[in-house]
Amino acid sequence: MDLFSRSWAALRTAVAGLADDDLARPSGCAGWLVRDLVCHLIIDAQDVLITLVTPADEEPTRDELTYWEVSDEPPTGEDPLDALTVRLAAAYGEPWLLKFHLDDVGSAAGRAAELADPSARVRTRDQVLTVAAYLSTCVMEWTLHHLDLVAQLPSVAGPPAEGLAASREMLEKIAGAQFPESFSDADALLVGTGRRAPTEAERAALGPLAARVPFVLR
Repeated sequence: MDLFSRSWAALRTAVAGLADDDLARPSGCAGWLVRDLVCHLIIDAQDVLITLVTPADEEPTRDELTYWEVSDEPPTGEDPLDALTVRLAAAYGEPWLLKFHLDDVGSAAGRAAELADPSARVRTRDQVLTVAAYLSTCVMEWTLHHLDLVAQLPSVAGPPAEGLAASREMLEKIAGAQFPESFSDADALLVGTGRRAPTEAERAALGPLAARVPFVLR
């Protein structure tokens, strides 16, 4: 729960400090500008609120690892939902409106997570998870999107170290393999999820794992 709060607060703080021009820069998500990514984060915050008030009586069907569907094809930005996000972001018009909406809905999502019972069961994407497991998936989501946010903005602070470490650990469990110790947590996540191609040296260090990356999480 604490890691969720820290990861989410850091991401929202980074967005709040962006200049208007920053929102028009490319993000690390294919086909999306930073403003499109921020719009996606607003939708994510709404999803958190919806999920936390959608209780389930059944036994959990997924955990923080099996929640993810894994593909080897990175998104192209041409998916209809991705295109819808771009149109929604453009509809905001003024950059400050995007930041205001994320702060408003995002703060509510953060408070709802802090108040939730970690052992309670909730339903999302037609699956049942404990609140703790669901919020752990959000840590991965926030961390990856924080990396996407700062991809072309080197002066903006990146994700917290503890979020990077936890997300790397989750990715390695999903992959069933460890990334080389020479990889930083950020590089393991960027290469491991297909956000960038490995360098020749990184490919050599990956060994047999190089043939299996990326692990695209959906």
